[in-house]
Amino acid sequence: VVMDPHTGRVLAMVGGTGFRNRDFNRATQAKRQPGSAFKPFVYLTGLENGLSPSYIIVDGPVSLYQGAGLPLWTPKNYHNDYLGPTTLRIGVEKSRNAMTVRLSQMLGIDRVLEMGRRLGIYDERTPRNFSIILGSAETKLINMAMAYSIVVNGGKRVTPTLVERIQDRHGKLVFRSDQRACPGCQESLPAGEEKKEEKPKEETASGGIGEGVSTAPLSNEVPIIPDARETVVDPLSSYQIVSILEGVVQHGTAQRAKALGLTVGGKTGTTNDSRDVWFMGFTPDLVVGTYIGFDQPRSLGEKETGGSTALPAFIRFFEQAKADIQPQPFRIPPGIHLIKINHDTGRYPSPGTPPGKIMFEAFKPGTSPDQRGFLDFAHRGQIPADVPISPGDLPPQDDPAYRPSAPINPEDIPSAVNAPPEAPSTMGTGGLY
Repeated sequence: VVMDPHTGRVLAMVGGTGFRNRDFNRATQAKRQPGSAFKPFVYLTGLENGLSPSYIIVDGPVSLYQGAGLPLWTPKNYHNDYLGPTTLRIGVEKSRNAMTVRLSQMLGIDRVLEMGRRLGIYDERTPRNFSIILGSAETKLINMAMAYSIVVNGGKRVTPTLVERIQDRHGKLVFRSDQRACPGCQESLPAGEEKKEEKPKEETASGGIGEGVSTAPLSNEVPIIPDARETVVDPLSSYQIVSILEGVVQHGTAQRAKALGLTVGGKTGTTNDSRDVWFMGFTPDLVVGTYIGFDQPRSLGEKETGGSTALPAFIRFFEQAKADIQPQPFRIPPGIHLIKINHDTGRYPSPGTPPGKIMFEAFKPGTSPDQRGFLDFAHRGQIPADVPISPGDLPPQDDPAYRPSAPINPEDIPSAVNAPPEAPSTMGTGGLY
């Protein structure tokens, strides 16, 4: 699915492999597990609840209780390795399962599920279980493209649109997907009719572009069309996750896309046994979503991943499309502070930090790399999410790995982070990556 993230217009779509597949459109009808392509929305939930991209969470073994008589759910990272204390940014770039589980424990599964519903990925029928954080709940490719469009456009709701405008054989407007009024736009006239000189009249109740628009003389000024889109995600949080997903291409699981030479972000996704592989990618003005899998789910092959199978399709598309794309950076909303940090630590660079490790991180007002917050003491190997935090829980001030500009006040730490982890109902099989 190729979508305009600002309007929801579907610019291109492939839902099958040939004429025999014409009765079933996999892009709009097939329900598949998104795997790690859903993870960014878990981290987006954390960003909306007061975390920053440089927050530290332990990437280490984790097991969760599923209920009486059931085994522990022990999701593992793809390569069965663990990085220890790691920033949220790297957690997304490297697609770390254990970190995502710990983050979800902090936030509570209800917050993550609400985010999925708010973005249109899931609905009220989606089962409430913890494994959805790793992409176990099924959704449609077009829904994922819509969700990624929302974060790319700054948090504004868009609806996938396949038909933009319909006119009858006389040129009369029958249907228009864009219902916004446009007082200065030219009226649509039936074919063969000439525009008659009329006195300016008020816009009719139907309004909008085309039929029913004022026939006042046209001016040379560009009409101002109101933005009626609903804001469903904080614009600052949206930009933070877009910046992190750009890092997936620069430093993470989608580095092959760097060869395009465009401003690109995205996320790979792979489910258990490589039954579904995904890549959801985007530029500032285009979202492209791809999934590959058999109709009757079975393995695509040992070690097949979103990066090895779906990402090449994304790259091949943009190799053809980039000739029509004007290179530009992602749009930064007012209020974002870009601060130089060490990519690997999330902290201010030291004099010995290699230039290649220095980057600009996106912080909200009132936050900075010094405000490490809840899990800055996670290098001790513990995550005391079920107890209040006090300054004594933080690393000693002489710890060379921790150099805050001022002591952290527990009241400054988001309440959502201090909440104890919620006991999940059922986990599912888990272990997606």
